[in-house]
Amino acid sequence: MIRILSDLGPCMPFINGIKDDPVYSDPHFCTPEQQRANLFDTVGKKDYLALGVFRNEALIGLFNFVIIEAERYVEMLIGFSRAYEAYKEIADYLAANYAGFQADFVFNPQNDLIIKTLEKRCAAFDPEMQKMVLTDDPTQIDTDGIVPLSDPFKDAYIALHTTDCYWTGEKVADAPDMFNAFLAVDDGVVVGYLDITHCFEENEIYDFKVKEAYRRQGWGRKLLKKAIESNRSKEMMLFVEVDNIPALRLYESAGFRKVPGQNSQMATWNIPPISE
Repeated sequence: MIRILSDLGPCMPFINGIKDDPVYSDPHFCTPEQQRANLFDTVGKKDYLALGVFRNEALIGLFNFVIIEAERYVEMLIGFSRAYEAYKEIADYLAANYAGFQADFVFNPQNDLIIKTLEKRCAAFDPEMQKMVLTDDPTQIDTDGIVPLSDPFKDAYIALHTTDCYWTGEKVADAPDMFNAFLAVDDGVVVGYLDITHCFEENEIYDFKVKEAYRRQGWGRKLLKKAIESNRSKEMMLFVEVDNIPALRLYESAGFRKVPGQNSQMATWNIPPISE
């Protein structure tokens, strides 16, 4: 049975019993700030939906989603359960209530139950991502040619930006209260960019790209250095594919270190529309 939750007080023993589980923990629930932003501060608010799955009145699953109706988009912010039936019931609930929506899930890559559930729904899986945090400052790197996003370069930035993600160039450019975007400009040409949040205590590099013809020329390190400078008073983290050795080496050279046990994986499920 699924119930919409308006009070998490009775759920705290369940949350505390699973939040540190190496298999069924959630990568969006690792810090107090994440816990507030992805669960505790959202319950009952517009565009958020907290659901409990119960078996004989016992809570066996807790899930929190952001629902953007205008974009027909659902994102799982938190998913806690050790029971396959809980994931199945949540998938059935989404299929019945959000037909035709895109649903994104970010989860612990060790969580075999959510993987099994999404595989049965023919979701598309991205590679496992390694979490890294900034521990050192690459002070010897200059930032010549790195500029903040501005109107003269906006179209070039959007044209270069990754498109197969929720935070496209257009959306980042329209969200200056959440993101800073820095551009690598060579002789007036935008050859790379880096998007980073700036509104959290631990900010995240969301997207980072340098044109292939301009790689191995120092532009990546310059962009990272600029992002680090902009975020000096706060923490910084990122996710990178676990087998992307060149990227891992770049981030390590810029002062980032791997965080054991906090990797994540993403899957996208295009919920089928209800047949006429």
